Amino acid sequence: MPTIKSSYLGNLRTQATHVLSGNALLTDAPLDNNGKGEAFSPTDLVAAALGSCMVTIMGLVAEREGISLEGLSWEVTKIMQGDPRKIREVQVNFHWSGSAFTPALSQKLKNAARTCPVALSLDPSIAQTITFDF
Repeated sequence: MPTIKSSYLGNLRTQATHVLSGNALLTDAPLDNNGKGEAFSPTDLVAAALGSCMVTIMGLVAEREGISLEGLSWEVTKIMQGDPRKIREVQVNFHWSGSAFTPALSQKLKNAARTCPVALSLDPSIAQTITFDF
């Protein structure tokens, strides 16, 4: 059974449904590529997946260490290039206003983020610029 079922809705819009949960998401082509820009673009999802994957793996480390990352936030910026049109860089900026981590734990979290499955799966030509404000 597939994990995701998808369909083309027309007008450069798709819908993808996570089979197990039934959750669905829409994608639109971006405004600068003849789309409506009313939903995530496919390349936006790649960038969002990188940030979410990093935090998921950081969360696993934090749970093992007996700490909570609740309140951790991040912004992701995707930078495109033309000819060929593709993602050139993804910038992920993490912010933490909770209690300070020890230097050792901070390094574990940073290493976990940088080695998440999405980070390791992206083509090396896509720059991953990561900043940690904690």
